[in-house]
Amino acid sequence: MARLPRISPIGVPVHLIQRGNNRQTCFGAVEDFTAYIGWLKAYSKKYAVDIHAWVLMTNHVHLLCTPQQDGAVSLMMQSPGRRYVQYFNNQYQRSGTLWEGRYKSCLVQAGKYLIEVLSISRIESGKGKDGGGSWRICMVKLSDQRIG
Repeated sequence: MARLPRISPIGVPVHLIQRGNNRQTCFGAVEDFTAYIGWLKAYSKKYAVDIHAWVLMTNHVHLLCTPQQDGAVSLMMQSPGRRYVQYFNNQYQRSGTLWEGRYKSCLVQAGKYLIEVLSISRIESGKGKDGGGSWRICMVKLSDQRIG
């Protein structure tokens, strides 16, 4: 049986979470974050998804975005996900899956809930094992403008 398509209506913000398989490290160096963000920017433009905020942690990713076309979020998440897994496996001489299945998504109401999503991401970033948190890159841009 085929998977049901994700619901991501045009113009409605979506909170996305993509976790590393078994919560393993997905970003081992600054270059890894840079590579992922580069592909994310390129594919968000290609598939017309406005990215308002992101938090990249060592073992997962939070994105706050708004699709401008049908099916855009799924296409945007598939493309950098595949490219990044190839990069990561090559970089760290490993094989196999990196991500824990499909990304999680939830529609976001504008206003107070939108700010709560960002706050949760910031609070969660302080839970790293090293005491300083594992939050490496965060960009928050609450506007109609796109990243990059």
